Amino acid sequence: MPQATAQSKAEPLTIGQTFTIASKVLGETRRINVYVPAGYAESPNLRLPVLYMPDGGLGEDFLHVAGLVQVSVGNATMRPFLLVGIENTERRRDMTGPTTVADDRKIAPRVGGSAAFRRFIRTELMPEIQRRYRTTPETAVVGESLAGLFVVETLLLEPDLFDTYLAFDPSLWWNGQYLVNQAPKLLQAQAGKLGTKTLFLATSNEPGIVADTRRFAEELKAAASRLGLKWQYEPLPTETHATIYHPAALRAFRLLFKPASRK
Repeated sequence: MPQATAQSKAEPLTIGQTFTIASKVLGETRRINVYVPAGYAESPNLRLPVLYMPDGGLGEDFLHVAGLVQVSVGNATMRPFLLVGIENTERRRDMTGPTTVADDRKIAPRVGGSAAFRRFIRTELMPEIQRRYRTTPETAVVGESLAGLFVVETLLLEPDLFDTYLAFDPSLWWNGQYLVNQAPKLLQAQAGKLGTKTLFLATSNEPGIVADTRRFAEELKAAASRLGLKWQYEPLPTETHATIYHPAALRAFRLLFKPASRK
């Protein structure tokens, strides 16, 4: 009979770090997941830019985006970034602004909390990340669907929060297409802050989302050059709303975060 071989005990597989913040702004505890690229721990003088992502739980988009950062940094198509995933508690509350549309308010018990969520990021999360990790001043944010709505809304209302904005299939239908309809006014109101900002938009084959995003892109085309905003819109018609995040992120990371040697 074949001799039995000893088997090692299975151990947890670690791909990042996690901690919690007791948020006074939100009145709840929030879990934060962080992916640190290879080489950071061994290089005490290395500082990294930070890519923030809503929908950043382990059961959400954190794992596949962390994997994309890992392979992109490894094959030198992307600069190293610290990836900070914000795990959801009430996603539809945090990702949406106020609405006057009755059907919008039916999607969750509470909506319209995006301003508070930005305040949490600005006053609690960002200082904690700077305390725990060696970072540069450069920041970016990435989101899809309602998180994409949050990304666009943040650019239009508080553009100084991040340097680079990545929005995939943004839910610009929210509040009767408010952000699209008010884009000229909102862009002009931020005229002095957009000159150093970059926006990347991508859409799938979702007809309503494509129509709203194209309208928004037309408003950007009319105003962005005057305001200094760098932006790009890439339709990905072979993707669905369920599949767009990964291919759009791959394209955006390679385009906007490529190493200096590839520019």
